[in-house]
Amino acid sequence: MTKRTPTHEAALHLPHPSSSSPSTHRPTTPYWIHTTSLFNSKTLTFNHNISLQISPTSGLILRTLTRPSASLPPLSPSDLDLTPYTILPGLVDAHTHIFLHAYAHTPSLPQERDESLPARILRASVHCRRALLAGYTTYRDLGTEGLGSADLGVRDSINRGLIPGPRLFVENAMGGTTVPRLSDPCDGEEGCRAGVRRRIGAGADVVKVYAEYRRRALRWPQPAWKGAEEIEFPPRQRNPNSVMWSQREMDVIVEEAVRAKAPVAAHASTEEAIVMACKAGVTTIEHGFGGTERAIGVMKECGVIFVPTLSVGEAELGLESEEMGRALGFTKKAWEKGVRLACGGDTGAFPHGENARELELMVKAGVPVGEVLRAATLGGWEACGGEWCGHDFGWLGEGWVADLVALEGDLEKEGLEEVIRKVRYVVKDGRVVVADGRIVELPYAG
Repeated sequence: MTKRTPTHEAALHLPHPSSSSPSTHRPTTPYWIHTTSLFNSKTLTFNHNISLQISPTSGLILRTLTRPSASLPPLSPSDLDLTPYTILPGLVDAHTHIFLHAYAHTPSLPQERDESLPARILRASVHCRRALLAGYTTYRDLGTEGLGSADLGVRDSINRGLIPGPRLFVENAMGGTTVPRLSDPCDGEEGCRAGVRRRIGAGADVVKVYAEYRRRALRWPQPAWKGAEEIEFPPRQRNPNSVMWSQREMDVIVEEAVRAKAPVAAHASTEEAIVMACKAGVTTIEHGFGGTERAIGVMKECGVIFVPTLSVGEAELGLESEEMGRALGFTKKAWEKGVRLACGGDTGAFPHGENARELELMVKAGVPVGEVLRAATLGGWEACGGEWCGHDFGWLGEGWVADLVALEGDLEKEGLEEVIRKVRYVVKDGRVVVADGRIVELPYAG
């Protein structure tokens, strides 16, 4: 493929002198986005010389056409020339926490305990901006980490155009029998049913459940502050994971969520927890660091999506650790066996804006680039609920949401690692939200 050399005019999307700059691109009638290299997340190939007609009122793609060559037709003032760039569907991070910042800076407990509500909400707004700058137009945000339903307000503020940020699918408070500071505790079949109904009634898009957790944390507690005395002779397995529910309790959680057409994300690492969650019918398995061949087989059999969260593993364990090696190997085996993947790093435990590290680690694990790009786009839509989302995103086709990211360079030739972080332009819902690597500020009429 011949790439056009970006001229100053093209880089600013100025087809001719009368056209508007990206920062003021506010068309009121359908317009065209022209590309030369566009990733098709259904065929896992790059399509060349594609033009997309966009509706600014619905935010949807009205038409797609393949041009006979890289040359462009006459352009209207509102058309966008993105031919110098590699175009991907808007990226989806399927496991985030907008209210967390990197554990390397501040561990989770001090964040939850010591940081004020306004400070954490303001941080979340910064994290949402960083997401857009990294090319992420959708976040599946799996827990406020002690802030209850504050994620609903951030989601709604983005949807109302008050602040810039990715489309948020939120769960507000996880289901669990312990860790009450983080979850909505529930026990027994009726308690579990009521817990899901509370979350749905509060406005959750997604139900998250701890299929397992370190629920005996207070038996051998960690020091709660710097300088506190450590337990002198802790056991070899200080605080192992254990399953949280009976199978019937887990079944009820999923049954009630499905009744409301809400996807279910299950925090699970061990074989026992993964198998139990899959048999209940969850949508996704998060983490899976201690999974087995049997767990992979059950995920495949049940049609469950795997979200490996390799980035948080690297941040906490180190890339060269034995545990991280197992996680990379498990991810590759899951793909080889046909398990569907979505791309989510547990972002927040490591910095927002560094989300693309998850794609890089999946490639390092041995998953082909096309499959990784699918996991980060169409796979993310499936993890958010697919047709239950109310939006079709993750693929650039007629009738789908006009979310896309323009990367400097030729990803098809240069490779993912060389290009994926070079975000120049981002379009969300048919509107330019990042131009020349900067947020396009929203008009505010309040």
